[in-house]
Amino acid sequence: MLNVISLGAGVQSSVMALMAARGELTPMPDCAIFADTQWEPAEVYAHLDWLEAQLPFPVHRVTMGDIRHETVHGGGEGVGNFETIPFFTMENGHAGMGRRECTSHYKIKPIRLKMRELVGLKKGQRSKGVVARTWIGISTDEAIRMKPARDAWVENVWPLINAEMSRQDCLRWFERRYPLRPLAKSACIGCPFHNDDQWRDMKMNDPSSFADAVAFDKAIRQTTRNKDLTRYLHRSCKPLDEVDFRNLEDMGQLNFFNEECEGMCGV
Repeated sequence: MLNVISLGAGVQSSVMALMAARGELTPMPDCAIFADTQWEPAEVYAHLDWLEAQLPFPVHRVTMGDIRHETVHGGGEGVGNFETIPFFTMENGHAGMGRRECTSHYKIKPIRLKMRELVGLKKGQRSKGVVARTWIGISTDEAIRMKPARDAWVENVWPLINAEMSRQDCLRWFERRYPLRPLAKSACIGCPFHNDDQWRDMKMNDPSSFADAVAFDKAIRQTTRNKDLTRYLHRSCKPLDEVDFRNLEDMGQLNFFNEECEGMCGV
């Protein structure tokens, strides 16, 4: 049985990996897999480098491509002409939101491909029974995100749920053991599910990432295939650099994607 941590390099998955390394969660994982969209903030990659040095098991970094580049310029393996990021849209005066495909394509797919390689399953080959477990860092306050694996040969497990740990419990666990070490928030720089607090924090404390998001926000309107459909990163359907994050109602990130999230992104 292959035990694999789905490592998003955020709070919960980082704590889950460190707890396993200390023997507080068992059995010891065989490895962790980080699915890289190639558009995380620099602090996430720095945290991942640090985390790898703390773990007694290997961390495999896998990718399906650069989500930013492929969204603006098209292409990408298996992407074709459809959009993966669920932009906020304005069409003929009516607001909406696109379908979320980014987690499936850029997170779940590369992890599954790597797991198939690790268990020795060739393309198209089926397995008799469950041969791998995916450890997913969902905490008790996010239990609604728990979903079974799509593949019959994989079992999803949630060690933090079994340990009755919330996100705050994870933060306290980490702060007691690494008091001088910050924990990064794992998410793509231009994720439409950022709430206003996150956009404001990025604008104030990570201006280079915010400038990147602003440039991307402009680019998605210039490259849209449907001339009647205007796309935005922010739910107000305004250009990102024109939004006053202090005055808009903060709906909260999890309120947006609890039902949509596959539990593999941003934990």
